[in-house]
Amino acid sequence: MRTLLLLLITTLLVSCEKSQPLTPFQAIDVSWRYAEKPVDFQLTDPNGKIRRLSDFKDKVVVMFFGYTHCPEICPTTLADLAQVMRLLDKDAEKVQVLFVTLDPERDTPKLLAEYVPFFHPSFLGLYGDTQTTAQVAKTFGVNYEKRVEKGSYALDHSDGTYLIGTNGKHVLLSPYNQSAKLVVQDIKLLLQMEH
Repeated sequence: MRTLLLLLITTLLVSCEKSQPLTPFQAIDVSWRYAEKPVDFQLTDPNGKIRRLSDFKDKVVVMFFGYTHCPEICPTTLADLAQVMRLLDKDAEKVQVLFVTLDPERDTPKLLAEYVPFFHPSFLGLYGDTQTTAQVAKTFGVNYEKRVEKGSYALDHSDGTYLIGTNGKHVLLSPYNQSAKLVVQDIKLLLQMEH
C-alpha cells in the first residue's frame, strides 16, 4: 500500500512538472498576460514629456513601481538595478530602467528628477495623475494601498520588477531581491532573442 501511495504521489508530481511551460528565464515569464493586448503605458517624465513603451522599443525596459518615500524596498531595488547596469557593462546602453511612482501626490517631477538618477544617471522617473497611475498599475498587475500613519502615510505595494523585451515581445517579472547576476542573465537573453 505504501509503495502504491508513493507511486501515485510521484506520478502526480511528474505530471505537475510537465504542465509547467519550459522557460530559459530566471524571472517569471508573464508574457501570456499580454497575448491579446500588448503591454503599454502613457506616463510623463520629469521634463513634462509624455512617454510610452514604444519610445524605448529598441531597448530592454526594466520597470519598477514604487515611491520616493519608501523606506526599504524601493531604494534597495534601485540600488540593485544600478548594480545590474554595472554588470551589463556595454550592454547597459541597450537597457532603460524606468521608475514609476505610485505616489504622484508627493513625488513631484522635481523630486523624481533628483531621486531616480541618484542611483544611476540613465534611470528615468515617470508619473501620472491618480487615475493614470491606477490604470498603469492595473495593466501590470501591481497592487498598492495607502496606509495612514502618524499624520502621514506609507504605501504598501507589489515589489517585483518587470523586464520587457524589445518591442514589448517578452514580459518577465523578477521577484524582489533577485540576484543582480540572474537579472543580467535574463536581460542578455532578451537582447539575444530580439536581435
